[in-house]
Amino acid sequence: MLELMKLQNVKLEIDNETLIHKINTHVQKGDVIGIIGKNGAGKSTLLQLINDDVQPSEGQKKHLQDQLRITMVAQETESYDFGDVTSAEETLLRKWKVPDRKFTDLSGGEKLKARLARGLAEDADILLLDEPTNHLDENSLRFLIEQIKSFDGTVILVSHDRYFLDEAASKIWSIEGGELISHSGNYSSYMEAREADRLMQKREYEKQQKMKERIENQMNQLTSWSKSAHEQSTKQEGKKEYYRKKAKRMDAQVKSKQKRLEKELEKINVDRPSPEHEVQFSFKSNNKKGKRFLEVKDLEKSFGDLNLFRNSNFTIQHGEKVAITGVNGSGKTTFLNMIIGKETDFKGEIWISPSADIGYLTQEVFDLPLEKTPEQLFDKDTFQKRGHVRNLMKHLGFSSSQWTESFGDMSMGERVKCKLMKYILEEKDVLLLDEPTNHLDLPSREQLEETLCQYEGTLLVVSHDRYLLEKITDTKLLFANQTVVKQLGSQGDPGISQFHEESRLTLETERQEVLGKLSVAVPNSKEYEELDVKYNELTQIINEMKERI
Repeated sequence: MLELMKLQNVKLEIDNETLIHKINTHVQKGDVIGIIGKNGAGKSTLLQLINDDVQPSEGQKKHLQDQLRITMVAQETESYDFGDVTSAEETLLRKWKVPDRKFTDLSGGEKLKARLARGLAEDADILLLDEPTNHLDENSLRFLIEQIKSFDGTVILVSHDRYFLDEAASKIWSIEGGELISHSGNYSSYMEAREADRLMQKREYEKQQKMKERIENQMNQLTSWSKSAHEQSTKQEGKKEYYRKKAKRMDAQVKSKQKRLEKELEKINVDRPSPEHEVQFSFKSNNKKGKRFLEVKDLEKSFGDLNLFRNSNFTIQHGEKVAITGVNGSGKTTFLNMIIGKETDFKGEIWISPSADIGYLTQEVFDLPLEKTPEQLFDKDTFQKRGHVRNLMKHLGFSSSQWTESFGDMSMGERVKCKLMKYILEEKDVLLLDEPTNHLDLPSREQLEETLCQYEGTLLVVSHDRYLLEKITDTKLLFANQTVVKQLGSQGDPGISQFHEESRLTLETERQEVLGKLSVAVPNSKEYEELDVKYNELTQIINEMKERI
């Protein structure tokens, strides 16, 4: 394949901190490269290096083609100017159903799709995508995968979505322990190869530890024999010279054998496999008791001529775990803003328990004071409390030096974890979480799931991660057909007249749940194969229903 770029002995540093100490790899035409690694490992910085936004501290990056055109779609942006929209961009916006509104009035998913449309429409040799699946509903995700597969160029993307990486990537770059590991194949094949390598390393390490123990025992025995020979030489009256010479010969033999054994020890160079990256969350709540947290009557919200929902009536009890679902732009985030009083332009009534202590994790990653540090934001009056905060940061995967690092210099995932810290410390009894797994690395996502399962307060969660929702929630608010319907468990939509459409929506939800399970299932396992078959069956049924409706 045609080589476009080569990275040779590249060292990547930010503020004198080494992120990746050596990169040796190349980029070929037609590659779809998925970059993976924990939060703060340097994934976004690597994209910036390829985009010439940062320079390597050592080594060099070579363009192997003249006038190499590179386009980057960043992870998040505070503002965006549509400017002159090309015909190709307009086609993508229309297919993705992005409404013609100000950027600030778009939903999180619509904002991302608008920026992706511009990147995909440009005639680039290399397209860089940083977390392109955040905020996207299932249909939008499928469309993105189709666009990437048909893109006439090279795509390099950062993602924590395992199913997306399996579907889209042809090569994996994994940043682990400050090294970049390149693997030909998708995410599942990389993880299989990685597990096999770790297992082999573990066996070699254990084998060599046994050899080391045997050699050290032999050396100790030789030393003991030499010591014994010298002791005997001092006790033999009339024969001291004989035994002294014998002890010296023993010393020579011991030293000779010790040198041979030391050379064998030098050959033992297999390190113990490094432990897997772990993250710990722990949410507590005031666990207030009561009947109702929230009651909605005849709720209606519109943007101009676009009606998001109307005639919506439901109640949420204290302690309920509610999944808020619907396609991009259906009003999910708008509803959360109504609850906290940020959005006041609506019809109908929203009653909220006056005793509710609410924590709201927004989708935004720019709403922290970016010039401040954790020390400035979280530091407490007493050493004991300050130690608690720093210990919490350690459990969330931060290094000790990040206590004085500005939020603006942190990765998006690290910013999300700092925002989560706030609610962990404040012990809120109601949590509104808007796409909480966006930007989080895989260990952080899995630990957050486990933690929220144990949370005793009230949860309202907006997410397109169906596996997360199935694991931590037992009630749904479905935003569809310009209304909001509360469902208990797997209960379908009410009504007879719209039976086919409602059945399709139920199947869509089920398909998204299967997709979420696929993203965390072990590749090539029986469970993975069964889920894949189920996903394809649901897709076929839904497509047939769409033709009939």
